[in-house]
Amino acid sequence: MLIDGFPAGSFQANCYVAAPAAGEECVIVDPGQDAMAGVDALLREHRLKPVAVLLTHGHIDHMWSVAPVCGARDVPAWIHPEDRHLLADPAKGFPLNAGQDLLGGLKFTEPDDVRELADGSVLEIAGMAITVDHAPGHTRGSVTFRFAEERVMFSGDLLFAGSIGRSDLPGGDYPTILRSLGRVCLTLPDDTAVLPGHGPQTTIGRERAANPYLAEAAPFAGPTRGL
Repeated sequence: MLIDGFPAGSFQANCYVAAPAAGEECVIVDPGQDAMAGVDALLREHRLKPVAVLLTHGHIDHMWSVAPVCGARDVPAWIHPEDRHLLADPAKGFPLNAGQDLLGGLKFTEPDDVRELADGSVLEIAGMAITVDHAPGHTRGSVTFRFAEERVMFSGDLLFAGSIGRSDLPGGDYPTILRSLGRVCLTLPDDTAVLPGHGPQTTIGRERAANPYLAEAAPFAGPTRGL
């Protein structure tokens, strides 16, 4: 499996491409601010053909470039329905007035083709089986993406190396994110690679051992499952 990525824009949100191998179809995960040039460079380098954009959630730092990326390649964007409204109005992801101050009156629109994600669904895209887990708490529509044949999870802003996503923005809730961490993350094998929305890659085992938030989420965990 081929996975590559880069931190996009001033928010440094990780944008990824994932494919079975070089020269194949691929998916693009979370194209953030000014991500077009970086995405195009990865597609050229690995000779990839994008067939979908997957969004872990609707915050602006993860979907800033979704409409131009989808439009340039004529591909759909996938997002959970609870976060779909943020595609056209990302200011709603921030406290009152803060979003408008941050975005400076910029206008955003949905891509032409938007498809909605469901908890537990398996997307058969680009020759890969990608399992969707609804993981609210950072936003109401946050999801993670797991790969059936590789122990890999794109965690968005649910889980970081040594930390977790904030829960104090509109749609966030701390008890809810703890439940998501227990149900979605702590049930995975220790050698599962975690590719987060910000910062370096980690593993479930490393976070289970050292991340204090996962210790707090432990009561919500069920039996360990495979991918």
